[in-house]
Amino acid sequence: MHLKSLTLKGFKSFASSTTLKLEPGICAVVGPNGSGKSNVVDALAWVMGEQGAKTLRGGKMEDVIFAGAGDRKPLGRAEVTLVIDNSDGKLPIEYSEVAVTRRMFRDGASEYEINGAKARLMDIQELLSDSGIGREMHVIVGQGRLSQILESKPEERRAFIEEAAGVLKHRRRKEKAQRKLVGMQANLDRLQDLTDELHRQLGPLARQADAAQRASTVQATIRDRRTVLAAHHVRTLSENLHEANAEAERLIEEREYLTEQLEEHSGELAEVEEELRTALEDAESARTLWYRLSAVAEKNSASLRIAADRAQASEETAWLGPDPAHLLERAERADAEQEELDEAVEIAQEKLEGIRETVAEAQDAARQAENEHLAQVRAIADRREGVVRLLSRQEAASERLANAQAEVERSEEAVGEHTEELENLSEELAEAADALADIEGGGEELRATAEQLAREVQTVEQRAEELRNQERALEREIAGLEATITGWQERLRPTDGAARATTAAEEQGHAVSTLAENLTVSGDWSAAVAAVLGAIAPTGVVTASDDAVLSALEGSDEGRALVIESGSETKETAGWRLDVTLPAGQWLLDVIEPSHKVAAALNAMLVDVVAVADAAEARRVVAADTRLRAVTKAGSLFGPGWFAAGRGGATPAVELAAKIDQATADVAEKKEQLADLKASLDAALETTAERRAAASSAKAAVQEQRARVQAAQHRFKAAENAEESARRSLERATVQRNQAEERARQADEELAEVRDRLSRVQEPEEQEEPSTAQRDRTAQELTQAKAMEMDARLQLRTAEERAAATRGKAENLRRQARQEEASRKQHEIARARREAKRQAALIVQEQAERVGQRIADALHRAQESRTLTEQAHRQWQERMRQQKAEVNKYNSQLGAVTQRAHEAELKRNQAQLKLEQAAESAMEQLTMTPEQLLAVELPEDFDQATARKELKQAEKDLNSLGKVNPLALEEYKALEERYSFLASQLDDVQRAREDLNGVIKDVDNTILTLFVDAWHDVEEQFPRVFETLFPGGSGRLVLTDPEDMLTTGIEVEARPPGKKVKRLSLLSGGEKSLTALALLVAIFRARPSPFYVMDEVEAALDDVNLRRLIALFEELRKDSQLIVITHQKPTMDVANVLYGVTMRGDGVTRVISQRMKPLEAG
Repeated sequence: MHLKSLTLKGFKSFASSTTLKLEPGICAVVGPNGSGKSNVVDALAWVMGEQGAKTLRGGKMEDVIFAGAGDRKPLGRAEVTLVIDNSDGKLPIEYSEVAVTRRMFRDGASEYEINGAKARLMDIQELLSDSGIGREMHVIVGQGRLSQILESKPEERRAFIEEAAGVLKHRRRKEKAQRKLVGMQANLDRLQDLTDELHRQLGPLARQADAAQRASTVQATIRDRRTVLAAHHVRTLSENLHEANAEAERLIEEREYLTEQLEEHSGELAEVEEELRTALEDAESARTLWYRLSAVAEKNSASLRIAADRAQASEETAWLGPDPAHLLERAERADAEQEELDEAVEIAQEKLEGIRETVAEAQDAARQAENEHLAQVRAIADRREGVVRLLSRQEAASERLANAQAEVERSEEAVGEHTEELENLSEELAEAADALADIEGGGEELRATAEQLAREVQTVEQRAEELRNQERALEREIAGLEATITGWQERLRPTDGAARATTAAEEQGHAVSTLAENLTVSGDWSAAVAAVLGAIAPTGVVTASDDAVLSALEGSDEGRALVIESGSETKETAGWRLDVTLPAGQWLLDVIEPSHKVAAALNAMLVDVVAVADAAEARRVVAADTRLRAVTKAGSLFGPGWFAAGRGGATPAVELAAKIDQATADVAEKKEQLADLKASLDAALETTAERRAAASSAKAAVQEQRARVQAAQHRFKAAENAEESARRSLERATVQRNQAEERARQADEELAEVRDRLSRVQEPEEQEEPSTAQRDRTAQELTQAKAMEMDARLQLRTAEERAAATRGKAENLRRQARQEEASRKQHEIARARREAKRQAALIVQEQAERVGQRIADALHRAQESRTLTEQAHRQWQERMRQQKAEVNKYNSQLGAVTQRAHEAELKRNQAQLKLEQAAESAMEQLTMTPEQLLAVELPEDFDQATARKELKQAEKDLNSLGKVNPLALEEYKALEERYSFLASQLDDVQRAREDLNGVIKDVDNTILTLFVDAWHDVEEQFPRVFETLFPGGSGRLVLTDPEDMLTTGIEVEARPPGKKVKRLSLLSGGEKSLTALALLVAIFRARPSPFYVMDEVEAALDDVNLRRLIALFEELRKDSQLIVITHQKPTMDVANVLYGVTMRGDGVTRVISQRMKPLEAG
């Protein structure tokens, strides 16, 4: 068994996937410091289950993941795979090759795999423990490990031997058994507590079960007495209820009689109410007409106000701008003045030119005289200095002249360009001024239009708000009417027997309606029809023929109901009439319009009823034929020898239906008014929106015009600035040109001078001094000419300034005249438009005033009509009050009887309620119905007092038993079963604890055997290895507590040759390293491992000791694989494979390998 390969991915400095192909023998890993050699050792320890971050030379476990370096970013995980050759089967797994993989992520999550299958860390540790590799990792000797071995406690040194002996898995098994034993003890304590508690509860529960048995007998006696007493009480209450029903029926008959008398005296009140209703309708009509005329007057007033506002806003405004003709006259005068000034400038220029010619002539004469004099003087000097110097000056002067002439040409070009630019900018300035004038001229009309539209928006908004208020008022009226209609419709719903019939018909799936819904009364005969149908209209139900409805009514005591069956339906609504000549009135069937569903039934019921105007006609009709009945408009019904009159507290159903129809019509009318009002409001809102849009457009146009004015002003200012800048540039170019011309002239004069001097040098030499008289005379003449030139220049500058001051004035005046002319035309156009608007507004105002006068007259008449109708309405109200006083007198008598009937009804209900309460009490206490109680036979000698006494005694006996648990018997049985179960469980747990103690004892024996055998082997090997490393020295291992082999520690005694010390702290660094290596090699010999890893263990050794250690390596190589991290060449020489580890500037470790032919250690 040996390590076959090691693959690192993202582990520490191994950013890229790196695989080390390991071979048996000694594998040496070499490389410079910091290149990542020790990371190979850390990877081996980590993949085999190392959990300590410090052991891996880190602060936390996540430090093993590549953290980034240079341009390489940090990785998210680290992965190491170790492949082990298991061909000899030392690992307890059925594979000849075992791949162990460990993977860690940045979030701390870890994964383990064995041959690609998911595994746990414990699985890996147990797999390797059989080969002597445990958590102490004694086979991996990292940097600083040797000093830790010697400085560790004796008990810690024992762990190395245990790990090599394979004891760790047995210790883990023992620890697991001990943890189970601790947890089992807690369960055992809990079971013991529960068993004791159940045993304590069994005694009291047994006493409760006995009490429950005795209580059941007493409860049977109590139930028997309560049954007898309840039966007696129910019989007594039934007899009381029968007596109350008889009294209530008698009082109901008396109340019906008084009701008939009251209806007879209420007939006249109905007639008064009809007159009052008519007066109210007249008053409402007059009031509605007044309201409508008021609304029309308000609309006309709004139109009048808008027309007046428009007429006032369109009044003519005078033109306030200057006169264009006057401006043109001023422009003509400015042109004349400009011509005079230009002429003066030309005269001054001509004068200056003449003077300049004189000055030029004087300058030429003075220059010639001066030059002549200088030439004579220089000639004398030049003859002395020679010709060569003059020739060099002539060449330099010629070059300066050429340069000056080139500069003059460039200046001329610049002046031409600036002159052209100035002319273009002057044209742009004039165009900008014209555009500004045009734009400013159109702003006045836009502002006037915007102000007018703003006033119109305010007016139409006020009108829209008025219409909204009217709309809300009308909606409130409609809502009030609809609520009233809903209330009336609720009153029309079937009640009592009609409701029962309706429910029965609907349950059978039939359509149901009321009689009032199928009847329409024409004219003002609603009260008459209501009087005839008053008894049946509220209960009238129209539905299909069905015996189920009849059975429902016969089996119900909720009241009677009239049912019009569908079998009686007919398509003909005009019924037949009696063959009788009526002395007055008309048939009642002629004033109603029934639906086809009820036509036949109403024809049969109302065929004998005649509709008449008053009581006299009614009596005449009845007297003419006793088969007939007559009814008046007021609702009084007459028959042979009888009549019925008056009105009840509630409005009859037919009259309610008529009121609903009238209210519905009113609602429809008001909704039409509301629709008209909404249309007006929509139109007003649309007008408002249009006016707002127009006002917004006008305001936007004003703002746009202002922006255009500002833009034009900005362009004008920019053009003006650009012209000024161009003018200054032209002036600068002109100055530069003049300066260049002056320099050219000076260069030309200098060249002429030099040439003259050369010519003079070649003349015969004259020794006489030159005369200065000619020079002085010409200089004086030049001074006088320059004074005259200065005066002429001043005159020219003055004339030019005056001309420049007036230049452009005429054009500006003409431009202003054009602007004013355009503004005046715009003003005239706007004035014409305003005048047209004003005339139209005046026409509308005149028409509105005429219409307003007519509306005022109609409103006055409507007010008078309203006053008269309201007076009539108040008179009829007074008459109705008097009549109601008469009816109230009869109502008081009926009220007294009704009160007594109500009291009797209340007594009956109380008796019924007591009987129901007694029945509910019996049902709750005895679960018996009243019928069952009435069927109970009472003893002949039954005495209620004796029965109550016996019941009280039984209840006393039951109370003496105290609080009885009715479930005590069942609870006692269940508790006893649970106690038996827990007792058996307690025995099982105690036996399991004994079994665990036996397991722990067996494990201790196994550990003791393995450790003792390993200890003796290591103790035997240590002196031999020590003597190999320290020839002539001695060393041994000593147990700290030989009596306790399970926990004893191990001390190391070492005495190098020539020293008498035994304390390890007194040894040198090399001696400590060799001693620690002696201990490890002794363990390796006693319990060989498949491989060992050494990380620079020979760093502190000299050459002699290194040779001794290498000899041990070669000895170990025979049975195990060694992976050595080294810097020593002798160690490299004995290696079978050499792995070179290097790290470039990117911070990533790279590995190369080379097979070696190992040398013999010498």
